[in-house]
This record gives sequence, structure tokens and C-alpha cells, in this order.
Amino acid sequence: MFFDYPLPDRLVAQHPAERRDESRLLVVRRATGALEHRVFRELPELLSAGDLLALNDTKVIPARVVGRREATGGKWEGLFVREAAGGLWELLAQTRGYAQPGETFALDPGPLRLTLRGRTPDRHWLMEPDRPGTPAELLAVSGHVPLPPYIRKGRAADTDRTRYQTVFAAADGSVAAPTAGLHFTPELLARLAAAGVSDTRVTLHVGLGTFALVKAADPTQHAIHSEWCEVTEGAAAAVAACKARGGRVVAVGTTATRTLETAAQGGTVAPYRGETDLFIHAPFTFRAVDALVTNFHLPRTTLLLLVGAFAGGELLRRAYAEAVAREYRFFSYGDAMLVL
Repeated sequence: MFFDYPLPDRLVAQHPAERRDESRLLVVRRATGALEHRVFRELPELLSAGDLLALNDTKVIPARVVGRREATGGKWEGLFVREAAGGLWELLAQTRGYAQPGETFALDPGPLRLTLRGRTPDRHWLMEPDRPGTPAELLAVSGHVPLPPYIRKGRAADTDRTRYQTVFAAADGSVAAPTAGLHFTPELLARLAAAGVSDTRVTLHVGLGTFALVKAADPTQHAIHSEWCEVTEGAAAAVAACKARGGRVVAVGTTATRTLETAAQGGTVAPYRGETDLFIHAPFTFRAVDALVTNFHLPRTTLLLLVGAFAGGELLRRAYAEAVAREYRFFSYGDAMLVL
């Protein structure tokens, strides 16, 4: 089981490639164990007519909020997690001192204010917005891009509004990007289509748990996070048609993989809508996914375990060692891997 590896800090990408499809691409061939060094824009040469790309069309909402406590003027910041019962917002938040229920917090930029109403059992804040609207609508005005902490300590630039978002993002709901999809451009998708590689869209809204380190002595005993996902009738039909013609289902990212494999627990991919807590680790029988596009993941995470279950632990260990030696760029804004 491949679970941990050493990584120099200099290899953690702090900015995206100048062009999305200029990222490097490490091709891993399971049948032979061969590794190839390519560029992401060469993807049409590596796939075949009849293959199907499964793209996660979730959209990152500007979930990071900053502002001040109206009672004291003290600084405050938080991260929107989800909408809870009664229209309350659940946030992971911090401020100096202990905030009391009933306190109000002004956001910068305004005009939104949030009132603390209570806390969840895991100490997340439950807050009430002072105006109507969905979280996505309100955060579009008062929120900031929620970069992970390993990118510029989570401090976003104006360009991150577009670059930390896939070009096919459509469904509001994620607090982190499905990063394997960040490498695609409209032009690359058009070239893939011209080569006979079709695509379909699934949805998984990425939650905070995607970054959680596995601390259990036995990684397979980790309590995995739950995330909302959907496979429509059209997407399920596209997968079935691909299988019938002998094509490969190419999942773009671990999120698309979890979504498809959740929908395939009955043996074949069927329409699905709801929460998934599917924990993919070796040994695992993949019923939907035949190939995988993925970024390089943090050590000691469920994402690394998933890719190891698909590629094989020893082969993935060798691939990561090669990527470090060749100074690939790692994590969300980093380079990519194609496992065939």
C-alpha cells in the first residue's frame, strides 16, 4: 500500500501553469509498468476513439470569508462548509477570544453580516445570514477563493477566481477544486472530440475532508468524509454505451472516480443522487473506471490510497519517485498523471 513519500517544499506548485494544458503529464501504464513523460495537451494522442471522459462539473464557490466582530472590531475569518437546517450556514471559523451566540460579524467586502447561533458537536460555527439568497449567491459578493493552505498560505490573487476553477464548472457547491480538471481547455476538449473521445459530466461537491490526513495506524480504518454527488441518467447511459463499444471510461480525478464507483456498486453504473462515503483503497474492484487522469496528491491522504488502489501500490511508488526526481509540480496547481 503506497501511503507516504518525501516531498521537497519547492515542488509544491504555488501558481498554475501559464496555460492550463501546458502542465507536464506522467503516463503510467499498468500492463507493462512503463512510465512516459509527456505534456497534457498531448492527451488526444494517448486516448483512443470510443473512449469516454468523465468530468466533474462542480463549481468552487468563494467559500472563504473575512471580516470583523462588530462588538469588538477584532478580525475574524471562516470557511463555509455547507448549508445546515433552517438556512443556517456551517463554517469552520476562528477569531481571538470566545465568540458568544448572538454576536454579529461583518464581512469584507460587505454588505453581508452573519450572526452566530450556535456550534455543531465538532465545533463548527452555525451562523445566520442577514439577507435572503443562496450561499453561492451571497458568497459571490462577499466571499473569497478558498485556496488550500499549501498554496500561498491560502491567500488568493484575482487570477485565482478563474484559474482555481475548471472551464466546464457548472454546479455550485465545492470548497475545493476537482484539480485534475484544471488542465483542460475548450480547445483541448474540442481536439479530443475530433479524435473520437467523447465526454460526460458527473457532479461531486468537494468538501473539507478531501484534505484530511489519515491518522489511523491502519489507514483502511480511517473514517472517510461524506460528499454529495450525482450521476444523471444521461451520464449512466454514456458510460454503458462506452462499455458496449469497447471504449475506456477515463475518470478525470478522484472525485469523478468516487462518483462513478458509488453509482456502480450494484455492478454497473446506474443513476445516483445523494451522499457518498465510499472509501476506495486496496483491494478494490473497479466496476466503472478503466483509466484515470489525476494530479499528484498529498502524502497520507485518502486520495493517494484511491490512486494506489487503481494503479497498484508499487507502481505508484515508483511513479511518484520518478516525479520527484524529475521535479514535477505537485498538488492542486501542479502537474498531472494519466494511469492507463
